[in-house]
Amino acid sequence: MKSPSFRVGRLRCDYLDQPLGLDERVPRLSWQMESKRRGARQTAYRILVASSPELLAQGQGDRWDSGLVESDQSNQIDYAGRPLDSRALCYWQVSVTDELGSVAVSAPTRWTMGLLNRSDWTAEWIAADPAALERDAWAKVPTLKQPGTPGWFRKEFTVDGEVRQATLYVSARGLVEVSLGGQRISPDALVPEWTDYHRRIHYRTYDVSERVQTGANAIGAVLGDGWWSGFVGWQETRGRYGDLTNSLMVQLEVELTDGRLLTIGSDRSWRMDIGPIQTSDFMRGEAYDARREQAGWNRPGFDDRHWLPARVVAAPKALLVAQRSAAVGVESMLEPVSMTKLGPKQFIFDLGQNITGWVHLQAKAKAGTTVTIRHGERLNPDGTLYTSNLRTATSTDTYVFKGEGTEVWEPRFTFHGFQYVELVGLTEAAAGGAVLGCAAGSICPPAGTFNCSHAGVNRLWLNGLWSQRDNFLSVPTDCPQRDERLGWTGDAQVFLRTATYNRDVAGFFTKWMIDVEDAQTPAGIFPDVAPRVKEDKNFMGLDDLGGAAGWADAGIIVPWTLWRVYGDRRMMARHWPAMTKWLNYLERTNPDGIRRRKLGNNYGDWLCIPTDTTFRTHSPMKCLLATAYWADDAAKMERMARELGKKADERRFRAMFLRVRRAFQKTYVLDNGRLSVETQTAYLLALGMNLLPEALRSAAAERLVELIRDAGWHLSTGFIGVSQLNPILTQVGRADLAYRLLLEDTYPSWLYPVKHGATTIWERWDGWTAKDGFYDVWMNSFNHYSLGSVGEWLFRHVAGIELDPDAPGFNRFVLKPYPGKGLSRAQATFQSSQGEISSSWRLSGDTFSWEVVVPPNSSALISIPTTGKAPVTEGGRPLRRSPGLRSFGREEGWAVCRAGPGTYKFRSTWKHPVR
Repeated sequence: MKSPSFRVGRLRCDYLDQPLGLDERVPRLSWQMESKRRGARQTAYRILVASSPELLAQGQGDRWDSGLVESDQSNQIDYAGRPLDSRALCYWQVSVTDELGSVAVSAPTRWTMGLLNRSDWTAEWIAADPAALERDAWAKVPTLKQPGTPGWFRKEFTVDGEVRQATLYVSARGLVEVSLGGQRISPDALVPEWTDYHRRIHYRTYDVSERVQTGANAIGAVLGDGWWSGFVGWQETRGRYGDLTNSLMVQLEVELTDGRLLTIGSDRSWRMDIGPIQTSDFMRGEAYDARREQAGWNRPGFDDRHWLPARVVAAPKALLVAQRSAAVGVESMLEPVSMTKLGPKQFIFDLGQNITGWVHLQAKAKAGTTVTIRHGERLNPDGTLYTSNLRTATSTDTYVFKGEGTEVWEPRFTFHGFQYVELVGLTEAAAGGAVLGCAAGSICPPAGTFNCSHAGVNRLWLNGLWSQRDNFLSVPTDCPQRDERLGWTGDAQVFLRTATYNRDVAGFFTKWMIDVEDAQTPAGIFPDVAPRVKEDKNFMGLDDLGGAAGWADAGIIVPWTLWRVYGDRRMMARHWPAMTKWLNYLERTNPDGIRRRKLGNNYGDWLCIPTDTTFRTHSPMKCLLATAYWADDAAKMERMARELGKKADERRFRAMFLRVRRAFQKTYVLDNGRLSVETQTAYLLALGMNLLPEALRSAAAERLVELIRDAGWHLSTGFIGVSQLNPILTQVGRADLAYRLLLEDTYPSWLYPVKHGATTIWERWDGWTAKDGFYDVWMNSFNHYSLGSVGEWLFRHVAGIELDPDAPGFNRFVLKPYPGKGLSRAQATFQSSQGEISSSWRLSGDTFSWEVVVPPNSSALISIPTTGKAPVTEGGRPLRRSPGLRSFGREEGWAVCRAGPGTYKFRSTWKHPVR
């Protein structure tokens, strides 16, 4: 058989690369064809899943042999083999047949199943013995006001045979770092990640076959506060989950070559002590005294007679579940771009980039020398560290040297948001080269790139990417620096489409949507933050973190978006009851079709201009926004019901949309196409959510333009409106105005912060202004992705990589760029489920040159910008003579065709419209 002209790669299982310890009993498999040949597409596949690599190599799928399936589907394929039990090893590969009849076989890969039943866990939950604190004058006894002191645990064991396989399962109420034989088992940080601990707790699975040896072995574990018992949100005391006792559970299972299985689980035989970490907390920071280190504590042979027995505690009532998303870890290390001396032994380091993470310290000093490390996003005018916006988060780490040569240290159980580091305690010689920045977050695979001819726009996109990296840490937080760091649902939903272009966030949001549903009330109210935090009064006066319009609606928008972008029908199906409960609640509490009751904190178009940050007030604008979101929720539910084959629900939600739409028009729409609420966002929602009579859309669009003109050709939108602004302007024929807003660099605008040195997206348009300096410190984050939702427009309409309105998952998609004044070129790539889509255009005089890549096994509807009747060519040929193109047509301003897989080079004549 002729060698195939394609490869099969990027095999994934439930969005992850070789995941370990799944508890999804029907995992979903995906892969990609890789070929540069035009027309390359899949016509059939065969999946083999085996219990061993040897069987797979022999072509035996003892767990599942799909047989030859004639289909082009390569994404979201349900495992349909033998039922999978706990610990099942699943080695798999796929063979693909293309349209020429050639067959290519992927490299083998694997996934493993976790512990699916409570009875699989034989380990016990253990905690520190309080006597260890009481006998140690150095250790600070944790209180409601004081961060906890991490406990250090160890267990020695002997393996009397050759190791075939060793698997470690780890969970904690708190955070845990585990080592075997003196080495960390994984670079994963902040394990396990944040959930509603009343409902579920994560466990992680690790393959430690290379770490367990014949003979003597030792497990070490360090246990800290984290989200479980530390300071979370705005709270002034520890323990949002009602318990200050941190505990861990570790279960090591070692399979020997002779067939025996050894299980070493945490129990009262483990030993514990107080180590060098004096305190550790997300908000407060970490204090570490290296003089307290006990060399070899996590290796076999260590004398632990002075350690105390671990204390066995009751197991949680919450579900113990496998983590469904990529782990938190360090993505990059940043060297400072400058060091400034402020005083004796006081230095400021500038990393050149605002990050989430911590400092890597490497220096020499005498024993007992204490270094204080403070973190901040900006500097005060006098060059000192600006920390006022951190509120009660002190974000200070301390390290005490032991005086043994060069010492290297990173905190274990804290993270900070910062660009600048203040280091106090070292001489100038010792401080030089002592600091690196560790940029951390949930390591979601890269998906997209964007670049254009305007340096400021490039920095704007990069700022959005960095804010996403920095805030996607276990949950999509609002900010990484101050005493908040919560999973605000409104922020996440407005940025979600931008997020999907930047990174592969399918697994990340699969996990978080579980948090969202866990936080739903029995009445059906989706939360404002997820995981939900205890609803006690705090400094903002919020007492009901649920139900706010544009925030709670994320419970609909997230499953909708994951279906549209990734083709994920399971997300819709699993959360369908929760989504329906939310729509039931809206209908029950607002029988007249206007959403004016039970609006929770009612943030409205948060941080719009002029800013309205009053809570629970029901202004006409806020009720209009709430009603628009209700209508849009119903429209999305109608479409999802059709996809899921729920005919009755489809009819019901169609009727709901029409009823709310009629109420909206009766209440807010005037006969001349204007709205009774005159804000940019009001018109954007009415236009974008199909709430206007068709005959009035043009008049409403004209009024939107007038409002922008009246604002001096500036935007005035907040968190909600800003995501709609440029896409809607483009869709109503005013891409020119969208470009004008994009390129504006005076306040308020996207480029104003860029012009003044921003390396991430600011929370506020006026976080800092040349006129007034810093905004009020009570709410002034400089790393807050919401206003960066313009990134969606850069990909969708500048580069032109867009979803097909009738086809989810980018199997079919649209390529339709809108060139505009101020950019002479733009280029973007996007890693879709089928492979990398690319769009790169250049405008030279009146010549528009555009190169696109349609990945194998997909197709694109391509609209080539053109003015007049000038011919449009591909590769120097008329379109109709280009192989791979078909279905030709013309629209005003566009030459249209459909393309199969391949690379295409178009050329047309295009002029900027005169307005």
